[in-house]
Amino acid sequence: METSLVKGFPLRRLTYIALLVAMGSIASPFSIPIGVAKVYPVQHAINVLAGALFGPGPAVIAAILTSTIRNLTGTGTPLAYPGSIFGALLAGFTFRYFQKEHFAALGEVLGTGIIGALVAFPLARLLLGFKGAAFFFIIPFTMSSVSGAIIGMFILRMWNKGPGRIK
Repeated sequence: METSLVKGFPLRRLTYIALLVAMGSIASPFSIPIGVAKVYPVQHAINVLAGALFGPGPAVIAAILTSTIRNLTGTGTPLAYPGSIFGALLAGFTFRYFQKEHFAALGEVLGTGIIGALVAFPLARLLLGFKGAAFFFIIPFTMSSVSGAIIGMFILRMWNKGPGRIK
């Protein structure tokens, strides 16, 4: 019998989410700076995986935890929050609705590349002293999320074909 740390949420699923957060945190030095943002495809791949495997709520929690660890270790910026949270949320919702890996990837790109980028603008202005245009973050956030979403989609497809499928 499997125990649960959170009511209605099996310990195995919680462990998988913790592993995704750990992978995102360990891989955080692998980023490409573009202006005041960092292109970080690993986070976007994890958003697709967490959104599809566990749903929007747990994916958002994983995104918040990974962003927090990245900021505490100095490998992320405050802009990690809006990018990862909205990407994870939309990846989870689009996968839940359509049940296709490519929709989880599309949700990640729309959530991060458009919504996250627009939410990042006032944050960058307040916290980082950014003086650019409101649409400045759309291109780097979209580039980062497209690359990571493609990686996440292919990992998810391989995962779902193998014996390690999460139920």
